[in-house]
Amino acid sequence: MSPQFEIQLIAVVVAVACALPGVFLVLRRMAMMSDAISHSILLGIVLAFFVTKDLTSPLLVLGAALTGVLTVSLVELLNRTRLVQEDTSIGLVFPLLFSIGVILISRHAGDVHLDTDAVLLGELAFAPFDRLIIFNTDIGPKSLYVMGSILLLNIIFILILYKELKLATFDKGLAAVLGFSPWIIHYGLMSLVSITAVGAFDAVGSILVVAFIIGPPVSAYLLTEKLSFMLLLSTIIGAIAAVSGYWMAHFLDTSIAGSIASMIGITFSMVYLFAPDKGLIALARHRTKQRIEFAVEMLLVHLLNHEGLPEAERECHRNHLYDHLHWEEDFIRKILKNGEKKMWLRSEGDLLYLTEKGRAMAQESMIT
Repeated sequence: MSPQFEIQLIAVVVAVACALPGVFLVLRRMAMMSDAISHSILLGIVLAFFVTKDLTSPLLVLGAALTGVLTVSLVELLNRTRLVQEDTSIGLVFPLLFSIGVILISRHAGDVHLDTDAVLLGELAFAPFDRLIIFNTDIGPKSLYVMGSILLLNIIFILILYKELKLATFDKGLAAVLGFSPWIIHYGLMSLVSITAVGAFDAVGSILVVAFIIGPPVSAYLLTEKLSFMLLLSTIIGAIAAVSGYWMAHFLDTSIAGSIASMIGITFSMVYLFAPDKGLIALARHRTKQRIEFAVEMLLVHLLNHEGLPEAERECHRNHLYDHLHWEEDFIRKILKNGEKKMWLRSEGDLLYLTEKGRAMAQESMIT
């Protein structure tokens, strides 16, 4: 495989591996916990390295996972005191743990490949050069196999505990009543996020890990309300952003991680604007439609209240809508067009009249 293909493949595997647990973080409104975990696990990596003196040791993953769980525990401990909010708790805990990790690196591991640049940015371009050699045979980039294994772990975890995760995410109380432990599921998920983050740490850096965990799931959330589709869409969006971000970096000769994160942001912006049901444009159209429908009902009730009265000709005149209700002419045209289309109104010159259907609708509106 060419280095270009390997870089893109690694980026796609990382994107999918991060997006899967990210869906549940987004649904639990804990998206920024991924930022806290992806930074604070540095402390676990450093402490495990001091014990093993080996950057390839699996104990580094264990140390990172335990630090991730410690981060979640400290955040929840502070949150339970009700003296600070959850976002404040996150802002207090992860800078402390991350700073301790950075201090330990600068003081005791300055000659080891654990530096703040790698922590913050990572570099996918170097990932193909760290090869996995078995029996003197080069079988590919090490990070591809590490992240492939983590991706498989994430898939197995979600498949086995799909119902439990779904229930604990949307209704913790019901999960507890049915015998599922929301606490165990919660910390299992947080451990999975920690393992995923440390696996992607060396290849892409924590910033891109956070982008992959949050960006695709949030975009998918705006496109669907079904959990299974959200998981699928998150992985597709993450993979597309990974490949398109790589080629953006290739043509602009810039940071791959930065370009991928930018593509995630651009994708979210497009979805945020144009999502069929939850997009900004769709919501604006929905609000405008609701405003017109409410105004039409107001007009129907107004006409019904003045039907057959001496002032009916004045109150049912088109100009009355402008003079007394202060509706602009363009808005009046939309209201009348909507009412006539639904056969609630008819007009004779500038006078407005209710149809039988419109009269029934006005009476129903007054009752409700």
